[in-house]
Amino acid sequence: MLVDSHCHLDFPDLAEDLDEVVARARQAGVGHMLTICTHVTRFERVLAVARRFEGVDCTVGIHPHEAGKEPETSAETLMALADDPKVIGFGETGLDFFYEHSPRDAQERSFRQHIRAARESGLPVIVHTRDADTDTVRILGEEQAEGAFPGLIHCFSSSAQLAERAVELGMMVSISGIVTFKKAEALRETVRALPLDHLLVETDAPYLAPVPKRGKRNEPAFTAYTAATVAEVKGVSEAELARATTDNFFRLFTKARRPAAVAAAE
Repeated sequence: MLVDSHCHLDFPDLAEDLDEVVARARQAGVGHMLTICTHVTRFERVLAVARRFEGVDCTVGIHPHEAGKEPETSAETLMALADDPKVIGFGETGLDFFYEHSPRDAQERSFRQHIRAARESGLPVIVHTRDADTDTVRILGEEQAEGAFPGLIHCFSSSAQLAERAVELGMMVSISGIVTFKKAEALRETVRALPLDHLLVETDAPYLAPVPKRGKRNEPAFTAYTAATVAEVKGVSEAELARATTDNFFRLFTKARRPAAVAAAE
């Protein structure tokens, strides 16, 4: 079984044929999906999708692009929304200095509130970082000094130094379809060096479809292509990669319910 640890099933690109999208994921061996919240004001829509399907959970959070537009949201509010059994983490949150759709100070304040929610609840924080490695490392380090919290860097495409620091802080690193791109050799080198027990796989659907689907709408079924490339890079079988990344997901997201068939097989 594979887990798509980061997708956006509530986005309009997937909504028109969502039943078929989920069915294709099952057929491709993707037994669990995590659909990610980007606007706290749209959280109910995200939660409704998670409630609709067995084996789909969700998060609550504010994407850094939206940090200056969404209501400023406290850790207490995030934790209250996470009371639902289908809500298993916070985010995505973090820093994006490439587009800077929101002011940097608003991004940082929001990021820290999500981290505080993770620390106080024990649920992981899902971190988005782009062109912001230095500040991401600074904030993660400062917040870890206040007390440990679980989390992951999603859709990883940053420096090897950020990956190493994330592992030092006990975080997971999630790999998207970018790893299959022809010009992503530096990312493949980073993946090769990362410990297998710190890796997850994801689609970030409907974006970033992997080779050989690049240019098309991405969907959770395509997790299999990313996983195959990661397995090749790591020098392990696809079955071993699937077992490891699935184990890593359920070890990190302790609130998620592992499918009965997989749990029984172990």
